[in-house]
Amino acid sequence: MGAGQAGVQAALNLRQAGFAGELLLVGDEPHPPYQRPPLSKAFLAGEMEQKRLFFFAPELYAEHNITLRLGERVASIDCKRKLACLRGGDTLPYDRLLLATGAPPRRLSIPGGDLNGIHYLRSLADSLALREALRPGGRMVVVGGGYIGLEIAAVARKTGMGVAVLEAEARILARVAAEETAAFMTRTHESHGVTIHTQAQVARFLGEAGRVTGVVCADESTFPADIAVVGIGAAPAVELAEAAGLAVDNGIVTDEYGRTSDAHIFAAGDVANHPNALLGGRVRLESVQNALEQGGAVGRVMAGGAQPYAALPWFWSDQFDVKLRIAGLSQGHDQTALRGAPESGAFSLFFLREGIITAAECVNAAGDFMAAKRLITQRRSIPPETLADPQTDLKALLRAKP
Repeated sequence: MGAGQAGVQAALNLRQAGFAGELLLVGDEPHPPYQRPPLSKAFLAGEMEQKRLFFFAPELYAEHNITLRLGERVASIDCKRKLACLRGGDTLPYDRLLLATGAPPRRLSIPGGDLNGIHYLRSLADSLALREALRPGGRMVVVGGGYIGLEIAAVARKTGMGVAVLEAEARILARVAAEETAAFMTRTHESHGVTIHTQAQVARFLGEAGRVTGVVCADESTFPADIAVVGIGAAPAVELAEAAGLAVDNGIVTDEYGRTSDAHIFAAGDVANHPNALLGGRVRLESVQNALEQGGAVGRVMAGGAQPYAALPWFWSDQFDVKLRIAGLSQGHDQTALRGAPESGAFSLFFLREGIITAAECVNAAGDFMAAKRLITQRRSIPPETLADPQTDLKALLRAKP
């Protein structure tokens, strides 16, 4: 259930692993499965045609004997009888069921939250509606200074809109990037005319004739808006699993093979809370890379394989002329190493825990990012001063014996 990256990759890998039975891919959108990252970047900016979003031509699914059930939603799961019940009344019997329901955006429940002109971004329809609303000279308020909000702010500013970003924390990217990276991105946005307001607690939306006209914060500061975008994170879609009696805790709880508390039901992608031996604990990851790789791995297990999933997560964000790439997870680090000068426009920040490299944030430094992924996977112990030295050849470190 779910026709995003995880669901599609699982279906293809089931076939590649030799599964010859009936294979259904159920998605609640009318479109064939498509990429989501461009929705806040190139596609939103009008730089990418809609047809390029789709993973594959419809013929490929037919070639692999994968039946698409699009525009349909699963209403409930009957675990005892192994039935997925659709809202339209159909019931789909299963031997194995994959839940790849993703993580929809969190909603703001405040006065005025239902006004027209307030946008959330998850689907192709959302991106099309937002793209239609971008107007030179218009005013946009972005609630939330995370990746999605900042990517949308960059696109809107390039179209000629005035943009204000309201972030509740003391800095942007507070939950996902280091202070050095956040400070650089703040300067980047401000240099392009975006105004960023931190510690801004949004209290209500203003409107006229049913349409948003402004955003008011708890301190009564008011920001006029022709459109508003809310990007305050996402919540895993666990309702189906919870109603079916599956174990749920910050996502659908799985083992290292993607199996839930019901041996016939699996989960993958943004919704799955799984143990990762490489990271040394349980994680739920909202990333395209994880959805593709975990979906593929779980698909192979559903076909009869027995290979646990443990991959290094990585993420990326494009904003203006900045390419930010992140490898690994920095939580729990006890040392950092700054390689390069942020004022130069290209630098990397490495994170270490007990001497081992665990993560890296690379700004306009593709070579550092590629090397960092391998160094983290190899659990390499490199002195911070060595990593920080711009003269250090990271590729040479990879070739050296651990």
